[in-house]
Amino acid sequence: MTAFDHTKYTPFKPVAIKDRTWPDNDITHAPIWSSVDLRDGNQALVEPMTVEQKKQFFALLVDVGFKEIEVGFPAASQLDFDFVRWLIEENQVPDDVYIQVLTQARPELIERTYKSLKGAKKAIVHVYNSTSTTQREQVFRMDKEGVKKIAINGAKCVKEHAEKHPETEWVFQYSPESFTGTEMDFAVEVVDAVTDVWQPTPDNKVIINLPATVEVSTPNRYADQIEYFCRNVQKRDSMLVSLHTHNDRGCGVAAAELGIMAGADRIEGTLLGNGERTGNMDVVTMAMNMYSQGIDPKLSLNDMDRIISVVQACTLLQVHPRHPYAGELVFTAFSGSHQDAIKKCLANQTDDKPWDVAYLPIDPRDVGRSYQEVIRVNSQSGKGGIAYTLEQEYGLALPRWLQVEFSPIVQQLAEKDGGVVDAQSMKDLFESSFMTGTTPYRLGKYDLTKDDVDTVQAELVTQDGTVKIAGNGNGALSAFSEALGQHFNMRVDIIQYQEHALTVGSDSQAIAYVQVNIDGDRFNGVAIDTDIVSSSIQALLATVNQKIAENDTASVA
Repeated sequence: MTAFDHTKYTPFKPVAIKDRTWPDNDITHAPIWSSVDLRDGNQALVEPMTVEQKKQFFALLVDVGFKEIEVGFPAASQLDFDFVRWLIEENQVPDDVYIQVLTQARPELIERTYKSLKGAKKAIVHVYNSTSTTQREQVFRMDKEGVKKIAINGAKCVKEHAEKHPETEWVFQYSPESFTGTEMDFAVEVVDAVTDVWQPTPDNKVIINLPATVEVSTPNRYADQIEYFCRNVQKRDSMLVSLHTHNDRGCGVAAAELGIMAGADRIEGTLLGNGERTGNMDVVTMAMNMYSQGIDPKLSLNDMDRIISVVQACTLLQVHPRHPYAGELVFTAFSGSHQDAIKKCLANQTDDKPWDVAYLPIDPRDVGRSYQEVIRVNSQSGKGGIAYTLEQEYGLALPRWLQVEFSPIVQQLAEKDGGVVDAQSMKDLFESSFMTGTTPYRLGKYDLTKDDVDTVQAELVTQDGTVKIAGNGNGALSAFSEALGQHFNMRVDIIQYQEHALTVGSDSQAIAYVQVNIDGDRFNGVAIDTDIVSSSIQALLATVNQKIAENDTASVA
């Protein structure tokens, strides 16, 4: 056997369903969305979120519009338990939002789960056990009846504890984990046994979640499984069929979409697809796919920069520049022919016409991007040459996103002068464009205190005097951005950040590059200092100075 040998794998065995109807169906409305960022997404991180990060992420999920949010696995994690208690005791959950918690079908874990939820207004208790052939035979070494008994006992335990706390509006959810690897008739049998315990009604439904815990087939085969289940399960009118797809084959979104066509009502996923292995179903992509077809996704994704900023800050994972709808470059045309087509289509586009622009499936402005970012003067060699010159001559290793921003500025100068832009002119242009951290405000004294949260107190110096600002956050940049936002009544979201040393030795200097979104507009700031923290916050101050200058220019005009 060679190291790369396909013969050790067997094809997926599809469910027998010859008269399937889902291929003729269309998605006409949004499903019920459930975010699992704070549980499934969090447990997939190398460094799980802190409580402060979970608080920040929860606030984002509420603002985006999720009405069901899985907040943790409180029986398995003290941090999750404490976070659930904070949400309830500090009244952080809006009245129309259900918090969801996960537990295995084990009595002691279910009991602790309910302790974490004491006092909740609305809660979904999500209980699960694995039903797949592989798990039954190789992990648990148990027959079907043994697995079904676990599910039944778990369902009874969930119901008994809920009856002790009638002050809470309870919703029960069951998942036959590894549903896609389970015989379909057995999956239906187990779910029927669970619903026999819970006795749901059309007015008091339960959630039955059918996870592709590992994606093992093409999306159409998953859709067949969903349609088979919906046809054969008892009490279909008394349940919400939910999907939780993973992305092992890169088809998590497609599987969820076809699953909705096959009869599902609800979707679990994460913002931008974070999750175990290759990730969970990406809610942003699926919701924006609907949006692009004229369907209201029932989620507010118009401020994509803020979503990216919070997700990156909390997960410490970067968003790929080609990520659908959210990536830095997804609306950018580098090709001259593409740019020409986009320009002509935009010239013909009016507000009373349906969107119809070449190469742009949606209007970038709908997610907070601008046409300036779409049409960029570019050639790969031109951009690379600018970056190479600045690094070789001055040690400025521009990150790619700043190369993209600076390239058209240099090209404008080249077109104006009709010649080559030398290294010194290029450096001068770079400094005047981005190193604006001294006018009208420059950084004076500042103090950074690190505790559960970071606190910064700083002085900003102008020709008229000194003002004091203060803020809190997860790190110096986050705290300083809050301080600037509060003082200037702006919203400052950090999108990109990078830094490196310029020189080596006792007199070494560091340079910081930052890109932010301020009240819907993007700005780039750069600063150099002997201290990396100082250079970082001066770079951030440079972007605010640019925003102030832009506002002053607009007011004069």
